[in-house]
Amino acid sequence: MRVEVDYDQCESNALCMAAAPEVFEVRDDDFLYLLTEEPDEGLRAKVLQAERMCPKGAITVTG
Repeated sequence: MRVEVDYDQCESNALCMAAAPEVFEVRDDDFLYLLTEEPDEGLRAKVLQAERMCPKGAITVTG
């Protein structure tokens, strides 16, 4: 599984971080950071939930 973030669309609202904090992090600078582009398969459900929750559609999961 591979995760990509379109930072031009991302609003850093942290909904993805709430769903999958192991993969997404909004830091004190109010920017989203992708902690891993290829998360463990055990995180698939959380990552897919984060993708669905993104109001701007900035997250894409492939594989």
